[in-house]
Amino acid sequence: MNGGTWRAVRVLAAATAVGLIAGCGSTIEGSPRAEGASSSGDTEQFTALLEECNAVADEQIAQTVGADAIERGFFGAICRWDAVGANGPVKVTFNWFETGSLDTEKSTGEKLGYTVESSTIQGRKAVVMRPRGDPGACGVTVGSPSAGVVGWWVQFQTGAADPCEAASTLADLTLNLSS
Repeated sequence: MNGGTWRAVRVLAAATAVGLIAGCGSTIEGSPRAEGASSSGDTEQFTALLEECNAVADEQIAQTVGADAIERGFFGAICRWDAVGANGPVKVTFNWFETGSLDTEKSTGEKLGYTVESSTIQGRKAVVMRPRGDPGACGVTVGSPSAGVVGWWVQFQTGAADPCEAASTLADLTLNLSS
């Protein structure tokens, strides 16, 4: 490297060092807390954050899919259960999108190549979706009693039962418990 190139490298290094030092010297308002800790009142708005996962009791889900045992899995934007019984292993998923719409669900299902049909549950518009090539899986999404949409997906691993019937029953139970 020539002298000009070394000078440019030194200037760049000095500028980077100044930037790092300046960034480390910034002040952050507030009081430090250990990770995961909260102060009183901080969690108040989140007390019912995952309550929608309890829209239908685990026992009712198990009964609907013909399971002898059910285990809760992931709970967050969606809720998941794994079950097993006479119909073999079953995966169940529930979602409640407060700002969702049936049009969005229908459009998404079509883009994914699912067979999409219109239906009703308790007089509410619903969408039934079946992935092609997986006769053991079906999703039913219905307009929520408050806002948005609620949806249930059931996937029988062995294809031993009608997943759309199970998903529709779970959607019906959700509407019953929500009114």
